[in-house]
Amino acid sequence: MRPRVTMVLAIVAVLIGGGMLVPAAYAKFSSGDGIGGIGGGVAQVPTPEPTAPPKPTLAAGPVSVNFKGKFFSWALMDRKTGKISGTPNMASTNSTESMIKAWIVSDYLRQLNGKPLSAERKKQATTAIRDSNDRSAEALYNAGGRKPVLDRLIKMCKLTDTKIEPKARWAYTQMSPRDAVRMGDCIGDGTAAGPKWTKWVLTEMANVRGGVKDQKSVEVQGGHWGIVDGLPASITSQGPVSIKNGFTMLWADGQWHVNCLAVADDWTLAVMMRYPGAGDTRTPSYGAKVCASVATQLVTPQPGAALKVPQQPVGKL
Repeated sequence: MRPRVTMVLAIVAVLIGGGMLVPAAYAKFSSGDGIGGIGGGVAQVPTPEPTAPPKPTLAAGPVSVNFKGKFFSWALMDRKTGKISGTPNMASTNSTESMIKAWIVSDYLRQLNGKPLSAERKKQATTAIRDSNDRSAEALYNAGGRKPVLDRLIKMCKLTDTKIEPKARWAYTQMSPRDAVRMGDCIGDGTAAGPKWTKWVLTEMANVRGGVKDQKSVEVQGGHWGIVDGLPASITSQGPVSIKNGFTMLWADGQWHVNCLAVADDWTLAVMMRYPGAGDTRTPSYGAKVCASVATQLVTPQPGAALKVPQQPVGKL
């Protein structure tokens, strides 16, 4: 009997031992310790960290504007690469009007060469930009030597299309959108105003005041409109956008001459146009909407539909 009992106990031990080995082996293979393709193990692959989407910015792209007028053009500079894109006619020109005041102020400040800025001149520099004050701009233009102010603009900012009016009146300087973004970059990178005053100029440009209907006099002209109105919060929240618009309804040709310039860290955009002033001789409201529309359509990535531009209701070409 004893050998039979011994045999039975041995068989039971083998069965129990085998039962314990099976779950142990399964646990080993399912733990991912096995070699791929052998034993059926599944390796644990770490989940990659999600990458943050690129910050919204302005970038070259198609722009469609149902513009009614004699001249329309825009240009965009990528300030990281210096590349300029825009309409096929971005080398064509328009009178600068008040847009050039940002350069006039910058040029005067740079030439101080460390000398203190008087309270009177500082007020003129501020109001020339924030209120588009013509008298303030003219005073600084005279102080800078008049035509040499424009000569320095062309040379220092490496402009190729800009022409000075025979009498060197700053408002009638002919500038293309391509040159306007070069001027904007020239202001933004410190060439125009120099290291001491560049941040101050850009801050003044970011604090232009008054709406499109606030055209009260040659000293107070509302200019906070246009490109900035077409930018989503996802861009404006990244930092201030510096602007300077130029706008005049010239009776000589019966046209609104409207220009919008904006400078940000990564880009500078200019939109320039001429369209009939009949029926809307007091405000450049139509031009303001065109500038905003161009900016909206260049936002990348696109947050939604582009701002709709109205038809110009009055005046035939």
